[in-house]
Amino acid sequence: MTIPLLELRNATVLRDGHTILQIDHLVLNEGEHVAILGPNGSGKSTLVGLLTRDVRPVYRPESPCVLLRGRALWNLMEARRLLGVVSNVLQEEYDRRVTVRDAVLSGYFGSIGLYRDPELTEPMRARAEEFLVLLGVSANAERTMDTLSTGEARRALIARALVHDPAALVLDEPCDGLDPHATWSFLKTLRELATPTRSLLLVTHHVDDIIPQVSRVIMLRDGRIVADGPKDKVMTSERISTLFGFPATLEERDGVYRLW
Repeated sequence: MTIPLLELRNATVLRDGHTILQIDHLVLNEGEHVAILGPNGSGKSTLVGLLTRDVRPVYRPESPCVLLRGRALWNLMEARRLLGVVSNVLQEEYDRRVTVRDAVLSGYFGSIGLYRDPELTEPMRARAEEFLVLLGVSANAERTMDTLSTGEARRALIARALVHDPAALVLDEPCDGLDPHATWSFLKTLRELATPTRSLLLVTHHVDDIIPQVSRVIMLRDGRIVADGPKDKVMTSERISTLFGFPATLEERDGVYRLW
């Protein structure tokens, strides 16, 4: 039997005594491209924090809640290298005078702009340069992160997330703050990054963030999964209307979705 890349079992997150996330069972397989869709406040960012171990579920000694490749116990750095995560929180932390190249290189160590220079090998440096080119930010390598546009900074952080070849790229609200051209360009890049050898997990409240390569959609509302299945079965006007709480018409064209 194939071991899932990520698995959540009876995972509960509490805040001030209230349940803000309750996941009975969720599996993400190796190489699977999935979107988690839900309105603001549905628990999406909490779910991302659960996967990255920044958020802790209710402790259940008899049954681990979060498994990475079948294991409950991981060194934090190992776990973070398994997942390349880019979020608005990370982008806010990087709004500082750190060069783009240093930001990308620091991805090897999971730090914010700082790294141990003697531990960097030439292949590591070369790989970082490749991703600077791939993400279209090589011309900005010597600029500091606090001088970049939102889209440029997002691309730099994806390069940072990819340098250690993670099994999954996790993007939390990937197109927030981007203008239409930057959004178009960014989603085009995501299509290229969605390869059979790397899982892609898009966490968003925008249906148009869901690229054609995504094959499965999970809908999250009020901290619970309300739908999970193949994209063409889950993405309907009726489900979207219920999820977001207004009468919506969903249109699909060439694998891209729009709301009316």
